[in-house]
Amino acid sequence: MLNKKKLQNLKLIIPDLDGSLLNNDSRLDEKTKKIIKALHSMGVLFSFASGRLHSALIDYAEELKIVAPLISLDGSLIKSHPGGEVIYQSFVPGRYVEKALNYADKFLINVALCHAEAVYYTEDNSVIPVLMDKFGAKFQQISSYKGLCGKTLEIALAGDFKNNIKYVKKKMSFPYTYGLNITFIKSMKNPGIYYLELRRKGANKGKALLRLLKHLKIKPAETAVIGDWYNDISFFHPSVIKVAMANAIPELKKMADFITQKDNDHEGAAEFLEMVYKAKKSI
Repeated sequence: MLNKKKLQNLKLIIPDLDGSLLNNDSRLDEKTKKIIKALHSMGVLFSFASGRLHSALIDYAEELKIVAPLISLDGSLIKSHPGGEVIYQSFVPGRYVEKALNYADKFLINVALCHAEAVYYTEDNSVIPVLMDKFGAKFQQISSYKGLCGKTLEIALAGDFKNNIKYVKKKMSFPYTYGLNITFIKSMKNPGIYYLELRRKGANKGKALLRLLKHLKIKPAETAVIGDWYNDISFFHPSVIKVAMANAIPELKKMADFITQKDNDHEGAAEFLEMVYKAKKSI
């Protein structure tokens, strides 16, 4: 059981969205919304730390009346809401963006450039909105990638030629490039489709958490995080209260201070939030 005093001292709660705060239909359940509203009235701040684009977080932030910077693209961007002030951003070097675009063209791989506000794609890559697992993202077709390479937070490639994508992965890795985080994964919703995602190295949820706490002048011990997936491992900082969902990977559960009994599709996050509410109410 969590220490009651620690729960009473919480000033900030940062959940992951997909698989954590949201159910499997990407919705917020009513119980969770009600408790968050109550905690707001007690002075508890809320933010998000998600792999989604910033634009895909805004509707949820408005639904919950969140007034705080949001962590998006797994820490590549920290941007205030509302207001849109950039607290931190990590762009892929333009020369690597151009290199990836050339490989995509050469090997007939669909490619898009992810910015804070939208996923940009050209007419030649018009299947991108169908192929990409970019939940809630705004997609925008453009005539050319010219002028966008310098402010790209993520390069996303997708296609069914697995060997071609693996070859590009090799050519975008060290020693051919330096300072990139590269993820090669198989699509969960599109059978036979593979993704290659490239971001600048040094951006992850854990580092973004510390940057956000410094900005807000809140101590790690006054913070709780909620997660379920591999990209949340760095997020589980030793000094924060770490909450793993019932549906979380085993690695997170081993690191957690608290594991919910219910999963994300059955109001699991509300279990922890209710504990915080009761602890605060007893002061």
